[in-house]
Amino acid sequence: MRGKLEAVAAILLSVAAVATAWSSYQATRWNGEQARASAIANAARISAARAQGLAQAQEQVDVATFTQWANAYAQGDRRLTDFYFKRFRREFSPAVSAWLATKPLTNSNAPLTPFAMPQYRLAATAESERLDAVAGAATAKALRAIQRASNYVLDVVLFAVSLFFAGISARLEARRLRLALLGVGWAVFLGALAWTATFPVSVAV
Repeated sequence: MRGKLEAVAAILLSVAAVATAWSSYQATRWNGEQARASAIANAARISAARAQGLAQAQEQVDVATFTQWANAYAQGDRRLTDFYFKRFRREFSPAVSAWLATKPLTNSNAPLTPFAMPQYRLAATAESERLDAVAGAATAKALRAIQRASNYVLDVVLFAVSLFFAGISARLEARRLRLALLGVGWAVFLGALAWTATFPVSVAV
């Protein structure tokens, strides 16, 4: 009987050691996944900030040129109006043309400025929003990877507990106590193994 218990303990020691090594490897892998996702998120945020800065600068240029154009337009200075209109940025001109089509000087329902027109769209703003979305998705991925790494670390602890019970049982003489410790060890191991089976696996090189 003692030989059988030792064999059972040896099997538990072997499989628990393998499971511990696997969980440690997966925890490391998911930490790497988290680091990569965080790097993508950080890079996207930096690029988004740059694009947003460009959009703000472009909008300031549009406001400045429109102010000068509006003054000339209100004064009926056609030559100066054409001068400023030709210097509108390519993204701004369609919005001004659409705004003028609403007859803002006589139509009380017209938008107050071209900046309220749907035609006023900045590519830099759209790019900033796209990059923010990329950063958000990468951050969510990083958080999932952190949780998965933490789960595998907990697995390492649980498998280590089963190793502990298996190792202690081999040193005891009392048969019932050995059986009890082996039972607890196997219960912890199988429970942890069943939980591990629900985890995603990272094997990318």
